Amino acid sequence: MRLTTKGRFAVTAMMDLALREKESPVALAGISERQAISLSYLEQLFGKLRRHKLVESVRGPGGGYRLARPMDQVTVADIIRAVDERLDATQCGGSENCHEEHRCMTHELWTTLNRKMYEYLASVSLGDLVEQQLAKQGGLVVLEDHREPPRRSARAVAKERLSLTA
Repeated sequence: MRLTTKGRFAVTAMMDLALREKESPVALAGISERQAISLSYLEQLFGKLRRHKLVESVRGPGGGYRLARPMDQVTVADIIRAVDERLDATQCGGSENCHEEHRCMTHELWTTLNRKMYEYLASVSLGDLVEQQLAKQGGLVVLEDHREPPRRSARAVAKERLSLTA
C-alpha cells in the first residue's frame, strides 16, 4: 500500500490552485515552479481533473485553471480517484487470490484498511487542507508576480549600478 507521486502531486497542485484562484485563474506554469512538479506532468494530471469536473480551464491571456466547485465540496478522495490512483493494501487488488489462488489469512485486515483509508480521505476536503495551510502561514498567501519585468534602457541600468557603488 502506498500513495504514489501521482496522487500526492495532484493533491498538492489542487491545494496550490485553491490558495490562489481568488485573484485570477492559476497558470500551471506557476504551480509547476512553486511546487517543483514537471509542467508536462501537471498537464496530464489537470486533464484528468478537468474530465472529472474538479477543475475548469480558462483560455486566453490571463487564463489558467480554477476549481469547478467550491473547495469544501472537493474531497481528497475525489482528487485521488480522478487521477486514477489506487490505494490498495491487499496483494491481490481485491480479487481474493492472494495466497496460491485463495484468499490469504489477512485479506480482511487489508480490505478493512482500504475502506478506512478511503473513508478518511473522503472526510477531508480541499477546504480543510487550505484552512490548515493558511493557519500555518498566519493567514497569508504570497502571490508571486510571474510577469516579465519592464525593460530598462542600458543608460538606466548603468545609472543604477553607479548609484549602488557610490
